[in-house]
Amino acid sequence: MTTNIRELSEFTRRVAQEAGSIAMAGFRNRDLGIDLKKDFHDMVTQYDRSCEDHIRATIAEAYPGSRIIGEESGEDPGEGPLTWHIDPIDGTSNFARGMALWAVSIGVALDGEIVVGVVYDPANDHLFWADDRGAFLGEEPMHSWGFTEPSTATVACSFPLPRDLVHEPDIALAQFAEVTNQFAHVRALGSSCIALCWVAAGWLDATISFEASSWDVAASAFIVRQAGGSYLTYLDGTELPATRDYENPHYFAAVPGADFEILERIMRHQSKRPLP
Repeated sequence: MTTNIRELSEFTRRVAQEAGSIAMAGFRNRDLGIDLKKDFHDMVTQYDRSCEDHIRATIAEAYPGSRIIGEESGEDPGEGPLTWHIDPIDGTSNFARGMALWAVSIGVALDGEIVVGVVYDPANDHLFWADDRGAFLGEEPMHSWGFTEPSTATVACSFPLPRDLVHEPDIALAQFAEVTNQFAHVRALGSSCIALCWVAAGWLDATISFEASSWDVAASAFIVRQAGGSYLTYLDGTELPATRDYENPHYFAAVPGADFEILERIMRHQSKRPLP
């Protein structure tokens, strides 16, 4: 059976918005049902779980046989051609603290290739999405643009996170100092998918991150590319091919024409780290 990409795109946008409504019911509430995962830096709320449960159930009904990979509930194997990469609330710590920097992220792969990406930021009502027609913010076409030299550019850099300080902490801190000195502005958003979508929209000039999972970037990396920006992944100090690069852990993205040699240098060094 042939998959209709336009119908798939419309469905994914609808599901992301439904999940966003579920999350908004808990946003800035005190009773969030918070649990810790790996450590006190890594939390999950009852709304993460409720959103993912809704997304999974809706997909299973509309596209039975799908493979679903989600941050909170792991993988549901499927024999069909579609794989869904879901982060129900990317930026959970922001969500839990009442900061409006979090989003629902759904990337859909057809036979391994991402064909639809949707990131919905319900607190600000920003619907970023992309399919074979290009990238969009709501109904408006979206084209990446921005400043291409560090001295005028703004970078979203959550590096170094605690996990980045496990290996060579002094070097990581020195690299962050270098970024701070070279770039006009440095911001830490706390949401990978929002940072990438802001690059796609031209609201940021670059972003860099390490040890990402497919649910973090499958949707937003596709949106960046469809908007004309660049998305590069590395492993063991080497740039990797673009094929299925949403499965690669280390990345940086930038607006068209950017010359951010320092980010490439940091990426080549930090991507040599052993993976957890």
